[in-house]
Amino acid sequence: MMFAIEGLDHVVLRVAHMPRALRFYRDVLGCHEERRVASIGLIQLRAGASLIDLLPADGAPDAEAGNMDHFALRIEPFDETALRAHLSAHGVEAGEVARRYGAQGMGPSMYISDPDGNTVELKGPPLA
Repeated sequence: MMFAIEGLDHVVLRVAHMPRALRFYRDVLGCHEERRVASIGLIQLRAGASLIDLLPADGAPDAEAGNMDHFALRIEPFDETALRAHLSAHGVEAGEVARRYGAQGMGPSMYISDPDGNTVELKGPPLA
């Protein structure tokens, strides 16, 4: 295998009522707020070595789409050329690589879809 999964980096949930979701993840489960991205309404909560990201669902979550936006797997190494070749050989289309925030900080990532249409983010190591 040309890369290894280091662990779950983060999960992004679409929530219908942000204050209620915050109370649950913060007060009941003990996560603490790490970061907000006001432009999209995102709140990132630290859950051990990973993050739980809460994103407004703009009403009730879509029953067909569910309430999970995507999950991210931390991989090592993140070699874009080799990764694209590997995914292509398996019939998986890879999205563009961009610098995105994850549980360990800003680093490269790309989005792919699993056979059921779930979005999976492949997240590389943080950039210095």
